[in-house]
Amino acid sequence: ALALALSGCGEAEGERRSAFVPTPAPDFVGIDAWLNSEPLSIAALRGRVVLIEFWTYRCINCLNTLPHVVAWDRKYRDRGLVTIGIHTPETDEERATAQVRAAMERLGIDFPVALDNGYRTWDRYGNIAWPATYVVDRKGRIVHRRYGEGEYARTEAVIAAALAETAH
Repeated sequence: ALALALSGCGEAEGERRSAFVPTPAPDFVGIDAWLNSEPLSIAALRGRVVLIEFWTYRCINCLNTLPHVVAWDRKYRDRGLVTIGIHTPETDEERATAQVRAAMERLGIDFPVALDNGYRTWDRYGNIAWPATYVVDRKGRIVHRRYGEGEYARTEAVIAAALAETAH
């Protein structure tokens, strides 16, 4: 089921659709602060399905995508999904912890958010855009990547399939 859900996932606009090749998820590095959580690591989350969302609170595309991320977190949290927001600022003003907290409250975000003001986790993931959505399976592999808005049904299908799989 997961292989079928993964087919064609993760391409950027204009890329040819092909099977997404799972790759080991990098750990979170250079995090300035964790909100709603103690520090997390990919190694400690092994055996769980992790949804990672790179975002910033002034990005209109992020604001359009975040309601889906919040909904998936609420729908699948009790089934083992761990949602983590990586807030990486576009501007200096977006680096302020108080502003991020206020945005999280306004947007209904109660899952862990890492402040990546120095872009170290962003770089470790090779990320290229806001928003960016990654799904990490129970084995610690990125099995889905989506840059920008859209394809929400496909992302949710990957989440559901990854949760249905057991770690080996």
